[in-house]
Amino acid sequence: MKFNLANCLILPALEATAAYILLANTLSDTSLKKYWLTLTILHNSILILHKWFIYPFFLSPLCNLPQPRGFIPLFGHGQFLLKKHQPSRDWQVRTMRTVPNDGIILRRGFLHTTKLLLTTPAALADVLVYKCYDFEKPRVGANFIKRFLGEGLLMSEGEEHVWQRKSIMPAFRFRHIKELYPVFWGKSMEFCAVVKRDLGVQPDSVLDVCYYATRVTLDIIGIAGMGRDLGSLYNKDDELAKNYQEILEPTPEKVLYYLTNVILPPWLVRKLPWRLHERVTVTTRNLRRICSELLVERKMKIRCEKAEGQESRDILSIMIRGNDQSDKNLVDQLLTFVAAGHETTSSALTWTSYLLAQHPAIQARLRSEILKYIPDPGVLSSPDFDVARLLESMPYLNCVCNEVLRLFPPVPLTSRVAVRDTTVCGHFIPSGTMFWIVPWAINRSPKLWGPDAEDFVPERWMDTTTGRATMNGGAESNYSFLTFLHGPRGCIGERFARAKMRSLVATFVGNFEMELADPNEEIVVGGTLTSKPRNGMKLRLKDVKWGP
Repeated sequence: MKFNLANCLILPALEATAAYILLANTLSDTSLKKYWLTLTILHNSILILHKWFIYPFFLSPLCNLPQPRGFIPLFGHGQFLLKKHQPSRDWQVRTMRTVPNDGIILRRGFLHTTKLLLTTPAALADVLVYKCYDFEKPRVGANFIKRFLGEGLLMSEGEEHVWQRKSIMPAFRFRHIKELYPVFWGKSMEFCAVVKRDLGVQPDSVLDVCYYATRVTLDIIGIAGMGRDLGSLYNKDDELAKNYQEILEPTPEKVLYYLTNVILPPWLVRKLPWRLHERVTVTTRNLRRICSELLVERKMKIRCEKAEGQESRDILSIMIRGNDQSDKNLVDQLLTFVAAGHETTSSALTWTSYLLAQHPAIQARLRSEILKYIPDPGVLSSPDFDVARLLESMPYLNCVCNEVLRLFPPVPLTSRVAVRDTTVCGHFIPSGTMFWIVPWAINRSPKLWGPDAEDFVPERWMDTTTGRATMNGGAESNYSFLTFLHGPRGCIGERFARAKMRSLVATFVGNFEMELADPNEEIVVGGTLTSKPRNGMKLRLKDVKWGP
């Protein structure tokens, strides 16, 4: 039996109660009460002493793993949580650089709980690929996220995950992604037209790119994902966009709410006088209702198409025609890929604009390539034009996209817990052990990427011999790049995301020169589930003449 807090408190009380009953006829009531209380306290003290002090420091098979400095009794290595400007991802980066290790670093949490940080390709390969089903997402955090995303592919585990991934995979094959490129390009050009329109009424030519990035990526996922243009670029009151913004907008209150749900039991969170909890509950209900309505609408459309001998190629239609998922499961998948499909690309486009605004020479070189390969952007709107082949052949465009995804992975940190006894890098790992997988830290590791790991250097992805973009950026292992993870739990929509990003970056840079509205403003990375600028991304844009 595991020594969790409930066992520490309940088992001694039960033992003492049993002793109380057995001795009821031999001791006075006063003596029995004292005996019961003393025995309960003694047993609790012994078990707590074992759980919090003896086992983690002397008996645990993990106690000899390397640890960072700064341990504080009872608080562990969690002091970074108390520092306003010391987010977890930065602590992980510093720890990986300063603590000698062979793939695993031990961090003690509050009350000396154990969390392991994976630092090398070999350790990551064990957890993500070779023994991936020995690990699952931590139940507490997963249950919280399931409130928004349901039990789709992202949140499923074990055999259910294997089945769901196999069922959904046809919708994300390259042949299908290639067919969607014209959709990505067309909506990206529309996005730039809306930005130009709004620039006309801005005397300082400053706009918040975050707002537009969220809207255009939601519209793209609407068309490509469910065959419906949501029109959120034009409609500021779009119901789906507003509800997702309510969930995902990076505010300190939402971060605190997430942490509260991870730390406290759900029944206690529900009793807290917190209006945000009520808003989140209503928003979650709205999202499920909207996605259910979209599913009904798409099924009716498919029946009409079948009678006319037609066939839509959006992701939802492909899954419906697969005919192997229930309506509830389809709604869960819809909730998942609408959230993941627009929020992650929105984050990527935002950080691309930030880095290019900071590096005008790189921005100019990229624009030069775009204008060379695409002298007339209108040509790509032709149904016969191979948009995929063109964009994927543009070396510097792909180098820039890869480098942005390396430095600013949309999901900077994820975690796993061992569901059975296993091994990682030769170390025995007991069931219940928590792991941190930190793309933000791995992608910036000097051991994996060299001394300029923190710098924005798109050229690292260029093959100097062929002049083409590479897939490893000069790193020796593909596990050096964790933005999409790897293995059976890796991002199924990686090709989809990269295709959207190529289209959006090419059109945005081709249409605008950009610079930071305030070069002295500190851009703080925030976000709840993805990394986004806490206070938006305000850029000063200048229209560029592109095409005839």
